[in-house]
Amino acid sequence: MTLVEPRWDAARAALADAVRPLPAVRLPLEQVDGLVLAEELVARVALPSFDTSAMDGWAVAGTGPWALVGEALAGRPRTEPLAAGTAVVIATGGMLPPGADAVVRSEDGVVADRGASQLLQAPAPEAGLHVRPAGEECAAGEVLAPAGTVLTPALIGLAAASGHDDLLVIPRPRVALVLFGDELVLAGIPGPGLVRDSLGPQVPGWLGRMGGEVVLVERCADTLDAHVEAIRRAADAADVVLTTGGTAAGPVDHLHAAIAGCAGEVLVDSVAVRPGHPMLAATVEGGRAWLVGLPGNPQSAIVTLLSLAAPILAGLAGRASLPTLAEVVTAGAVPSPPHEDRLVLGSVDDGVFTPGSHLGSGMLRGLAAAAGFAVLPPGGVPAGATVRWLPLPV
Repeated sequence: MTLVEPRWDAARAALADAVRPLPAVRLPLEQVDGLVLAEELVARVALPSFDTSAMDGWAVAGTGPWALVGEALAGRPRTEPLAAGTAVVIATGGMLPPGADAVVRSEDGVVADRGASQLLQAPAPEAGLHVRPAGEECAAGEVLAPAGTVLTPALIGLAAASGHDDLLVIPRPRVALVLFGDELVLAGIPGPGLVRDSLGPQVPGWLGRMGGEVVLVERCADTLDAHVEAIRRAADAADVVLTTGGTAAGPVDHLHAAIAGCAGEVLVDSVAVRPGHPMLAATVEGGRAWLVGLPGNPQSAIVTLLSLAAPILAGLAGRASLPTLAEVVTAGAVPSPPHEDRLVLGSVDDGVFTPGSHLGSGMLRGLAAAAGFAVLPPGGVPAGATVRWLPLPV
């Protein structure tokens, strides 16, 4: 069923309910930063996997003084047991030899040569002093993170330390960008009746910040056949197709017909929000790929990215597709159309929202200076009202 002109929250909720995560893949650790675990992260070994020294110094057995009988350095363990009254030089991370009771720090001991090297220290260390026992951090088989966890550099390091070379994760959604508009100029200063393309250079950057991977950028002529062919190519290459322009009902706006020609279904046909009208979300090629239609006006296009593309990308990546938005207070009264929500660019300082300037749907200057959008209900709000804050991706 197609939602026509739903409220902003209803449109996002409908897409969040419809999208499903991409099939999981197994990737090496160096490729999983920011991805979502598709299964529990389970320690393959205990950490540490043997008793280790927490300090540089000497591993000792029994009470001192101790006769020095060798070394136990990191990567070069001593397997011969220590007899009572003996010690070995040990480095931080070195494996304690069998029979060792504790570690004397290098700054706490004195080596004396009385025919044979002896380590002097008083009082004798308590058993286990400066020793990291095996399994102190985790046991083998222990769950370190549940499925659904977003992988961070620290968690990836923990995975490596616990014996993993790769992880089962939800991959980044692949995105194809199709630029409609015979009036667009891709370089230089446009002539009369032409417009410099501002979406092609910026949308990939937004998509990267939103967790997508841009795999194709293509310009398309303003004909129905060209639209259908471009969307099919994009759907073959990507999980999500983003188009720019063509979402209205003008003489060269072919997107609705092209979606139908690509075995598509429109799920959201425009949204009752300004700027961003008209925007749409659909599936194409029998549901094989998602499609989000961005309006041609640049600020409206970015509103559409955050409104419709964001929950789709997050859902495909296995993330929470509708994160809870923070609340801020308006510095002054902020208007909104009587029957539509409004997303207003601006900034927040100490929890107080101040609208920016250059807020027209065709303008970029306000977007370039803003930190995000205040989400206003129809009819606007007075000064001091509490509204939600939608930050720009960073």
